[in-house]
Amino acid sequence: MAKHSQNEVKESLKELTRIFQPKDPRKFVKDYIRKYRITGGYEDELTTLVEDELGRMNSSVS
Repeated sequence: MAKHSQNEVKESLKELTRIFQPKDPRKFVKDYIRKYRITGGYEDELTTLVEDELGRMNSSVS
């Protein structure tokens, strides 16, 4: 991913994570990659991003 579009993808994914609060981050990322046609090789990085965002959301609620 190019630097500019990489940031856009990450910010978009964070926002969607906050909206949908997925139970299964890996499936959520797979669906996101398929739907938005993200090039391969970023699944693990994006899954970690979703897990981190969910963790932040859960810690701020407590």
